[in-house]
Amino acid sequence: MRYVAVIAWNTFRENLRDKILYNLVIFAVLLIGVAVLLGGLTIAEQSKLLLDLGLAAINLVGVVLAVFVGIGLVSKEIERRTVYTIMARPITRAHFILGKYFGLSLTLLINVAIMGAAFFGTLWWKQVPMTVSLLQGLQLIFMELLLVTALALFFSTFTSSVLSGFLALVLYGVGHMTGDLKGLAEKTHSEVIHAVMTGLYYVCPNLELLNIKGQAAAGTAVSLAYQAMASAYGLLYAATVVAAACLVFHYREF
Repeated sequence: MRYVAVIAWNTFRENLRDKILYNLVIFAVLLIGVAVLLGGLTIAEQSKLLLDLGLAAINLVGVVLAVFVGIGLVSKEIERRTVYTIMARPITRAHFILGKYFGLSLTLLINVAIMGAAFFGTLWWKQVPMTVSLLQGLQLIFMELLLVTALALFFSTFTSSVLSGFLALVLYGVGHMTGDLKGLAEKTHSEVIHAVMTGLYYVCPNLELLNIKGQAAAGTAVSLAYQAMASAYGLLYAATVVAAACLVFHYREF
């Protein structure tokens, strides 16, 4: 695991050098700007909009980072040919993939933590009540980002950056519509469509399971059992996808 930790730390430092954390400054400025613009609304309206927009913005910024940084984790090393130097050392390809994944996960964790601090600071400034449900919402947002990162990394092991990003975003969108897929499969009279929709329902990640932003903004906390179950699902799915990425990368020829 020492090699994984070294690659993860170097990946994190490289992300810092690429200045991707500048998005946090933009996020904070936009959030404060929105708070100022909402000054003419009633306290109840301000609270609702700030909570909804804040959680949605944290989720959106995180997904953009997870996809567009994740798709370059492998392809960038191959294009620079630095992967040959890394592979020449006593490091397996699985170590390389795991290190890249954990490095980006650490970057996302710090991003979510800082954006969350800016979010709570804005709520405190505008005297909006802060509830435990908001922490639950942030925690499951991070679980979703871990899963999306795994998808982006998986696709990057065998295809181009553009196609990897497209596929990751498509699965992200489908993952929030798995309930619709199941409903369509139950209503259709075509056996082919039923089979395809059912297959997609079981293969694609159920990201709506991790989406409690609406409840969090309304101040409605989910049970600890649900939070644990949703977190376990996200981690298990992400681990499966990362394991698949390791397997695909193991047999890839450069």
